[in-house]
Amino acid sequence: MLIWLALVLALTGCEAPPELTGPHETALRGLAIGTQYNLKVVTEEPISTEARETLQAEVDARLDRVDSKMSTYQPDSELSRFNDHASAEPFEVSSQTLTVFRKSLKVSERSNGAFDITVGPLVKLWGFGPGREDAELPPPEDEIAAALERTGYQHLQIDEEASTISKSVPDLYCDLGGVAKGYAADYVAEGLEELGYGRFMVEIGGDITARGLNRNDVPWRLAVEKPDPETREPYVIVNLRDAALCTSGDYRNFFEHEGVVYSHTINPNTGWPVSHDLVSVSVIHDSCTLADAWATAIMALGPEKGAQLAEQEGLAALLLVRDNEGEISEIATGDIEAHLERIS
Repeated sequence: MLIWLALVLALTGCEAPPELTGPHETALRGLAIGTQYNLKVVTEEPISTEARETLQAEVDARLDRVDSKMSTYQPDSELSRFNDHASAEPFEVSSQTLTVFRKSLKVSERSNGAFDITVGPLVKLWGFGPGREDAELPPPEDEIAAALERTGYQHLQIDEEASTISKSVPDLYCDLGGVAKGYAADYVAEGLEELGYGRFMVEIGGDITARGLNRNDVPWRLAVEKPDPETREPYVIVNLRDAALCTSGDYRNFFEHEGVVYSHTINPNTGWPVSHDLVSVSVIHDSCTLADAWATAIMALGPEKGAQLAEQEGLAALLLVRDNEGEISEIATGDIEAHLERIS
Protein backbone atom coordinates (compact mmCIF):
# COMPACT_ATOMS: atom_id res chain seq x y z
CA MET A 1 0.00 0.00 0.00
CA LEU A 2 1.33 3.41 -0.92
CA ILE A 3 1.34 5.84 1.96
CA TRP A 4 2.53 9.38 2.50
CA LEU A 5 4.58 9.12 5.67
CA ALA A 6 4.53 12.72 6.83
CA LEU A 7 7.66 13.07 8.94
CA VAL A 8 10.03 16.01 9.02
CA LEU A 9 13.37 14.71 10.14
CA ALA A 10 15.59 15.90 12.98
CA LEU A 11 14.61 19.55 13.07
CA THR A 12 16.08 21.00 16.23
CA GLY A 13 18.61 20.31 18.90
CA CYS A 14 20.46 17.56 17.03
CA GLU A 15 23.63 19.40 16.14
CA ALA A 16 26.34 20.50 18.56
CA PRO A 17 28.73 23.34 17.69
CA PRO A 18 31.82 21.85 16.02
CA GLU A 19 34.22 23.56 18.46
CA LEU A 20 32.79 21.68 21.44
CA THR A 21 34.29 18.39 22.53
CA GLY A 22 32.11 15.37 23.01
CA PRO A 23 30.46 12.67 20.90
CA HIS A 24 30.93 12.84 17.16
CA GLU A 25 28.22 12.35 14.54
CA THR A 26 28.65 10.71 11.15
CA ALA A 27 25.89 11.27 8.59
CA LEU A 28 25.13 9.20 5.50
CA ARG A 29 22.34 9.73 3.01
CA GLY A 30 21.29 8.34 -0.34
CA LEU A 31 18.62 6.70 -2.44
CA ALA A 32 17.32 3.17 -1.93
CA ILE A 33 14.15 1.10 -2.36
CA GLY A 34 12.53 3.89 -4.33
CA THR A 35 13.00 6.58 -1.68
CA GLN A 36 15.59 8.57 0.27
CA TYR A 37 17.40 7.44 3.38
CA ASN A 38 19.25 9.33 6.12
CA LEU A 39 21.53 7.81 8.70
CA LYS A 40 23.27 9.35 11.71
CA VAL A 41 25.73 7.46 13.88
CA VAL A 42 27.15 8.85 17.14
CA THR A 43 30.57 7.73 18.41
CA GLU A 44 32.89 8.92 21.13
CA GLU A 45 35.70 9.47 18.62
CA PRO A 46 35.51 10.36 14.92
CA ILE A 47 35.25 7.18 12.87
CA SER A 48 38.08 6.41 10.47
CA THR A 49 37.77 6.51 6.69
CA GLU A 50 37.91 2.71 6.65
CA ALA A 51 35.15 2.44 9.27
CA ARG A 52 32.99 4.89 7.33
CA GLU A 53 33.46 2.88 4.14
CA THR A 54 32.53 -0.30 5.99
CA LEU A 55 29.47 1.42 7.43
CA GLN A 56 28.35 2.68 4.01
CA ALA A 57 28.90 -0.74 2.43
CA GLU A 58 26.85 -2.47 5.13
CA VAL A 59 23.96 -0.01 4.76
CA ASP A 60 23.96 -0.22 0.96
CA ALA A 61 24.17 -4.02 0.96
CA ARG A 62 21.25 -4.39 3.32
CA LEU A 63 19.08 -1.91 1.43
CA ASP A 64 19.92 -3.60 -1.88
CA ARG A 65 19.00 -6.94 -0.33
CA VAL A 66 15.58 -5.65 0.75
CA ASP A 67 14.97 -4.10 -2.67
CA SER A 68 15.93 -7.29 -4.50
CA LYS A 69 13.41 -9.22 -2.45
CA MET A 70 10.45 -6.86 -1.92
CA SER A 71 10.40 -4.44 -4.85
CA THR A 72 7.39 -4.33 -7.17
CA TYR A 73 9.50 -2.40 -9.70
CA GLN A 74 12.16 -5.07 -10.18
CA PRO A 75 10.68 -7.89 -12.30
CA ASP A 76 13.12 -10.43 -10.85
CA SER A 77 12.53 -9.60 -7.17
CA GLU A 78 11.06 -12.30 -4.94
CA LEU A 79 7.85 -10.34 -4.59
CA SER A 80 7.47 -9.74 -8.33
CA ARG A 81 8.09 -13.40 -9.08
CA PHE A 82 5.51 -14.38 -6.45
CA ASN A 83 3.00 -11.98 -7.99
CA ASP A 84 3.65 -13.58 -11.40
CA HIS A 85 3.30 -17.04 -9.87
CA ALA A 86 -0.28 -17.71 -11.02
CA SER A 87 -0.65 -20.88 -9.00
CA ALA A 88 -1.75 -22.06 -5.58
CA GLU A 89 1.47 -24.05 -5.27
CA PRO A 90 3.78 -22.90 -2.45
CA PHE A 91 6.45 -20.39 -3.43
CA GLU A 92 9.77 -20.43 -1.57
CA VAL A 93 11.05 -17.08 -0.28
CA SER A 94 13.90 -15.77 1.84
CA SER A 95 13.66 -15.41 5.60
CA GLN A 96 13.46 -11.62 5.18
CA THR A 97 10.45 -11.75 2.86
CA LEU A 98 8.78 -14.40 5.01
CA THR A 99 9.22 -12.18 8.09
CA VAL A 100 7.54 -9.23 6.38
CA PHE A 101 4.63 -11.38 5.18
CA ARG A 102 4.21 -12.88 8.66
CA LYS A 103 4.15 -9.50 10.39
CA SER A 104 1.84 -8.06 7.73
CA LEU A 105 -0.68 -10.86 8.14
CA LYS A 106 -0.56 -10.46 11.92
CA VAL A 107 -1.65 -6.82 11.61
CA SER A 108 -4.23 -7.74 8.96
CA GLU A 109 -5.80 -10.30 11.25
CA ARG A 110 -5.73 -8.07 14.34
CA SER A 111 -7.20 -5.11 12.42
CA ASN A 112 -9.86 -7.15 10.62
CA GLY A 113 -8.29 -6.36 7.26
CA ALA A 114 -7.82 -2.60 7.71
CA PHE A 115 -4.20 -3.26 6.75
CA ASP A 116 -3.89 -5.54 3.73
CA ILE A 117 -0.86 -6.05 1.47
CA THR A 118 -3.12 -7.37 -1.32
CA VAL A 119 -4.95 -4.06 -1.80
CA GLY A 120 -2.66 -2.99 -4.67
CA PRO A 121 -5.15 -3.60 -7.52
CA LEU A 122 -7.68 -1.32 -5.83
CA VAL A 123 -5.09 1.38 -5.16
CA LYS A 124 -4.04 1.29 -8.80
CA LEU A 125 -7.66 1.28 -10.01
CA TRP A 126 -8.31 4.49 -8.08
CA GLY A 127 -5.26 6.10 -9.69
CA PHE A 128 -2.90 6.00 -6.71
CA GLY A 129 -0.68 3.08 -7.66
CA PRO A 130 2.83 2.85 -9.18
CA GLY A 131 3.16 4.72 -12.44
CA ARG A 132 -0.09 6.48 -11.65
CA GLU A 133 -1.83 9.06 -13.75
CA ASP A 134 -3.70 11.59 -11.65
CA ALA A 135 -7.23 10.38 -11.11
CA GLU A 136 -10.12 12.68 -11.99
CA LEU A 137 -13.18 10.61 -11.12
CA PRO A 138 -14.09 7.36 -9.34
CA PRO A 139 -13.74 4.11 -11.33
CA PRO A 140 -16.87 2.17 -12.42
CA GLU A 141 -18.41 0.07 -9.65
CA ASP A 142 -18.13 -3.14 -11.67
CA GLU A 143 -14.36 -2.61 -11.92
CA ILE A 144 -14.18 -2.05 -8.16
CA ALA A 145 -16.09 -5.29 -7.62
CA ALA A 146 -13.74 -7.17 -9.96
CA ALA A 147 -10.69 -5.82 -8.16
CA LEU A 148 -12.17 -6.82 -4.80
CA GLU A 149 -12.41 -10.41 -6.02
CA ARG A 150 -8.63 -10.57 -6.40
CA THR A 151 -7.77 -8.97 -3.06
CA GLY A 152 -7.88 -10.18 0.52
CA TYR A 153 -5.19 -11.20 2.99
CA GLN A 154 -7.26 -14.31 3.78
CA HIS A 155 -6.07 -15.75 0.46
CA LEU A 156 -2.46 -15.85 1.67
CA GLN A 157 -0.92 -18.75 3.57
CA ILE A 158 2.52 -19.03 5.17
CA ASP A 159 4.50 -22.16 5.93
CA GLU A 160 7.21 -21.09 8.37
CA GLU A 161 8.97 -24.45 8.39
CA ALA A 162 9.22 -24.68 4.60
CA SER A 163 9.78 -20.91 4.20
CA THR A 164 7.02 -20.67 1.60
CA ILE A 165 4.02 -18.48 0.88
CA SER A 166 1.04 -19.43 -1.23
CA LYS A 167 -2.18 -17.90 -2.49
CA SER A 168 -5.59 -19.43 -3.06
CA VAL A 169 -6.40 -16.80 -5.70
CA PRO A 170 -3.89 -17.24 -8.56
CA ASP A 171 -3.87 -13.58 -9.65
CA LEU A 172 -3.56 -12.18 -6.12
CA TYR A 173 -1.15 -9.23 -6.18
CA CYS A 174 0.88 -8.22 -3.12
CA ASP A 175 2.55 -4.87 -2.50
CA LEU A 176 4.79 -4.51 0.56
CA GLY A 177 5.11 -0.74 0.19
CA GLY A 178 3.26 -0.28 3.48
CA VAL A 179 5.90 -2.18 5.47
CA ALA A 180 9.06 -2.61 3.38
CA LYS A 181 10.55 0.76 4.37
CA GLY A 182 9.88 0.02 8.03
CA TYR A 183 11.46 -3.41 7.65
CA ALA A 184 14.45 -1.88 5.84
CA ALA A 185 14.99 0.52 8.76
CA ASP A 186 14.88 -2.41 11.21
CA TYR A 187 17.24 -4.42 8.99
CA VAL A 188 19.78 -1.61 8.68
CA ALA A 189 19.61 -1.02 12.45
CA GLU A 190 20.37 -4.70 12.99
CA GLY A 191 23.44 -4.35 10.78
CA LEU A 192 24.66 -1.28 12.66
CA GLU A 193 24.37 -3.11 15.97
CA GLU A 194 26.35 -6.02 14.53
CA LEU A 195 29.08 -3.53 13.61
CA GLY A 196 29.15 -2.41 17.24
CA TYR A 197 27.26 0.88 17.01
CA GLY A 198 24.80 1.65 19.80
CA ARG A 199 23.78 5.26 19.12
CA PHE A 200 22.19 5.97 15.78
CA MET A 201 19.11 7.05 13.88
CA VAL A 202 17.94 5.46 10.62
CA GLU A 203 15.29 7.14 8.46
CA ILE A 204 14.01 5.55 5.27
CA GLY A 205 11.23 7.32 3.42
CA GLY A 206 9.90 8.79 6.67
CA ASP A 207 10.08 5.56 8.69
CA ILE A 208 12.49 6.00 11.59
CA THR A 209 14.21 3.80 14.13
CA ALA A 210 16.62 5.10 16.77
CA ARG A 211 19.01 3.66 19.31
CA GLY A 212 20.58 5.33 22.29
CA LEU A 213 21.02 9.09 22.58
CA ASN A 214 21.95 11.70 20.00
CA ARG A 215 25.25 13.61 20.11
CA ASN A 216 23.82 15.99 22.75
CA ASP A 217 23.16 13.02 25.05
CA VAL A 218 19.37 13.37 24.80
CA PRO A 219 16.82 11.28 22.90
CA TRP A 220 16.60 11.82 19.17
CA ARG A 221 14.25 14.74 18.47
CA LEU A 222 11.99 14.30 15.45
CA ALA A 223 9.12 16.40 14.19
CA VAL A 224 5.75 15.11 13.06
CA GLU A 225 4.45 17.31 10.28
CA LYS A 226 1.40 19.53 10.61
CA PRO A 227 -1.38 17.90 8.54
CA ASP A 228 -1.71 20.74 6.05
CA PRO A 229 -1.38 20.13 2.28
CA GLU A 230 -0.26 23.73 1.71
CA THR A 231 2.67 23.81 4.12
CA ARG A 232 5.44 21.70 5.60
CA GLU A 233 5.64 22.80 9.21
CA PRO A 234 6.31 20.81 12.38
CA TYR A 235 3.30 20.04 14.53
CA VAL A 236 4.94 18.34 17.50
CA ILE A 237 8.39 17.04 18.47
CA VAL A 238 8.77 13.36 19.32
CA ASN A 239 11.61 12.30 21.61
CA LEU A 240 12.71 8.85 20.51
CA ARG A 241 15.10 6.39 22.11
CA ASP A 242 15.41 2.65 21.43
CA ALA A 243 12.19 2.65 19.43
CA ALA A 244 10.70 3.29 15.99
CA LEU A 245 8.35 6.01 14.77
CA CYS A 246 6.11 5.89 11.69
CA THR A 247 3.50 8.36 10.51
CA SER A 248 0.70 7.74 8.04
CA GLY A 249 -0.95 10.86 6.60
CA ASP A 250 -3.92 11.37 4.33
CA TYR A 251 -3.82 15.03 3.38
CA ARG A 252 -1.47 15.29 0.38
CA ASN A 253 -2.41 12.42 -1.94
CA PHE A 254 -6.05 12.77 -3.01
CA PHE A 255 -8.36 14.04 -5.72
CA GLU A 256 -11.69 15.84 -5.68
CA HIS A 257 -14.71 15.11 -7.89
CA GLU A 258 -18.04 16.92 -7.73
CA GLY A 259 -17.24 18.29 -4.29
CA VAL A 260 -16.22 14.91 -2.83
CA VAL A 261 -12.62 14.32 -1.74
CA TYR A 262 -11.23 10.84 -2.43
CA SER A 263 -8.14 9.94 -0.42
CA HIS A 264 -5.42 7.52 -1.44
CA THR A 265 -6.11 5.30 1.59
CA ILE A 266 -8.38 2.54 0.31
CA ASN A 267 -10.58 0.50 2.62
CA PRO A 268 -9.65 -3.09 1.63
CA ASN A 269 -13.08 -4.33 2.75
CA THR A 270 -15.16 -1.98 0.58
CA GLY A 271 -12.79 -1.08 -2.25
CA TRP A 272 -13.51 2.63 -1.73
CA PRO A 273 -11.31 5.39 -0.29
CA VAL A 274 -11.80 5.95 3.40
CA SER A 275 -14.14 8.76 4.38
CA HIS A 276 -13.45 10.21 7.82
CA ASP A 277 -11.79 13.13 9.59
CA LEU A 278 -8.58 11.37 10.64
CA VAL A 279 -5.70 13.04 8.77
CA SER A 280 -2.56 11.73 10.45
CA VAL A 281 -1.46 8.85 12.67
CA SER A 282 1.93 8.48 14.36
CA VAL A 283 2.87 5.22 16.07
CA ILE A 284 5.86 4.43 18.30
CA HIS A 285 6.78 0.75 18.51
CA ASP A 286 9.77 -1.49 19.17
CA SER A 287 9.52 -2.66 15.55
CA CYS A 288 9.59 -0.16 12.69
CA THR A 289 7.96 -2.81 10.49
CA LEU A 290 4.98 -3.05 12.82
CA ALA A 291 4.84 0.68 13.52
CA ASP A 292 4.49 1.17 9.75
CA ALA A 293 1.70 -1.39 9.42
CA TRP A 294 -0.21 -0.30 12.53
CA ALA A 295 -0.16 3.36 11.45
CA THR A 296 -1.69 2.35 8.11
CA ALA A 297 -4.35 0.19 9.76
CA ILE A 298 -5.37 2.95 12.19
CA MET A 299 -5.46 5.47 9.34
CA ALA A 300 -7.82 3.23 7.37
CA LEU A 301 -10.17 2.72 10.33
CA GLY A 302 -10.67 6.39 11.20
CA PRO A 303 -10.55 8.21 14.54
CA GLU A 304 -12.97 6.18 16.66
CA LYS A 305 -12.26 2.65 15.46
CA GLY A 306 -8.59 3.47 14.95
CA ALA A 307 -8.22 4.68 18.53
CA GLN A 308 -10.04 1.57 19.76
CA LEU A 309 -7.59 -0.63 17.84
CA ALA A 310 -4.61 1.29 19.24
CA GLU A 311 -5.92 0.91 22.78
CA GLN A 312 -6.70 -2.76 22.21
CA GLU A 313 -3.15 -3.43 20.99
CA GLY A 314 -1.50 -1.22 23.61
CA LEU A 315 0.00 1.05 20.96
CA ALA A 316 1.57 4.43 21.64
CA ALA A 317 -0.21 6.47 18.97
CA LEU A 318 -1.08 10.08 18.21
CA LEU A 319 -4.15 10.57 16.00
CA LEU A 320 -4.77 14.02 14.49
CA VAL A 321 -8.38 14.75 13.55
CA ARG A 322 -9.59 17.72 11.47
CA ASP A 323 -13.14 19.05 11.95
CA ASN A 324 -15.33 20.83 9.39
CA GLU A 325 -13.79 24.19 10.33
CA GLY A 326 -10.27 22.88 9.75
CA GLU A 327 -9.36 22.76 13.45
CA ILE A 328 -7.10 19.93 14.59
CA SER A 329 -7.84 17.84 17.69
CA GLU A 330 -5.84 14.95 19.11
CA ILE A 331 -6.43 11.43 20.34
CA ALA A 332 -3.50 10.00 22.29
CA THR A 333 -3.16 6.32 23.21
CA GLY A 334 -0.68 4.29 25.22
CA ASP A 335 2.28 6.25 26.56
CA ILE A 336 2.65 8.50 23.51
CA GLU A 337 2.33 11.68 25.62
CA ALA A 338 5.56 10.80 27.42
CA HIS A 339 7.40 11.14 24.10
CA LEU A 340 5.87 14.43 22.96
CA GLU A 341 7.32 17.92 23.18
CA ARG A 342 4.95 20.73 22.22
CA ILE A 343 6.09 23.48 19.86
CA SER A 344 5.40 26.92 21.31
